[in-house]
Amino acid sequence: QVQLVESGGGLVQPGGSLRLSCAVSGSIFSIYVMGWYRQAPGKQCELVAVITSGGSTNYADSVKGRFIISRDNAKNTVYLQMNSLKPEDTAVYYCNAEVAVVPDTPWMDYWGKGTLVTVSS
Repeated sequence: QVQLVESGGGLVQPGGSLRLSCAVSGSIFSIYVMGWYRQAPGKQCELVAVITSGGSTNYADSVKGRFIISRDNAKNTVYLQMNSLKPEDTAVYYCNAEVAVVPDTPWMDYWGKGTLVTVSS
């Protein structure tokens, strides 16, 4: 079974930094895209950042220049470095991974349970 476990969430003051981690475990052949999504209170879930196995990245306009996504393929782990945090960044952050369990099978999406990030003074 494939599992994603996020960590690193918590309370941080505006302007501060936080790094989220997401480790993928289980029977995995390869992971193509890994990314982060977030859902703020009363709002819909939105894409924050994604990264491919080759290192290509894509960011939401609201976080571009402040957040950096990276991954360690050897550890099946994706990171989200969040800098210059704003109160509007407050949300539950969810990890996502597109995984091929065995060769020559379709990529499947897997999700973590989320980690709460609260930006407040």
